[in-house]
Amino acid sequence: MPQISNYTYDEITIGQTATYSKLIEARDIQLFAAVSGDVNPVHLDAAFAATTQFGGCIAHGMLSGAIISAAIAMELPGPGTIYLGQTLRFSLPVKPGDTLTVHLQVTEKKDKRRMVTLDCKVFNQHDKLVLSGIAEVMAPGEKLVLQRPALPLVRIEG
Repeated sequence: MPQISNYTYDEITIGQTATYSKLIEARDIQLFAAVSGDVNPVHLDAAFAATTQFGGCIAHGMLSGAIISAAIAMELPGPGTIYLGQTLRFSLPVKPGDTLTVHLQVTEKKDKRRMVTLDCKVFNQHDKLVLSGIAEVMAPGEKLVLQRPALPLVRIEG
């Protein structure tokens, strides 16, 4: 069974990097709308979205932001990380079928709270920047190696 592990605060170095990728599907957008309550038709109504500057449905900006959260939780620092804050700057829309790749780089460490600052950049499959920002997290103090949990099964109706 696949495992996941983390980097403890003491193992993390300035300049350290990690990446994480995810294909954004229409189902992801529907699920995000259901969870967040954001049912803006630009995300869900193809006929309406076709009349907008985007020419079709786009993903919620915060869905792309959530992919940064996944990168932090799964890659750097990994399981046991506590999210403290995040800035986001959206550059391009994300559409169903886009593959997003998050690039994380450690830019600062603060010993007092095991705080780590990460430069976050998200690119689409055409290597175009769609999102950037800075994350502040509390890195784990304890090394973890865990079985990778399976994604929950979810059914969309309606």
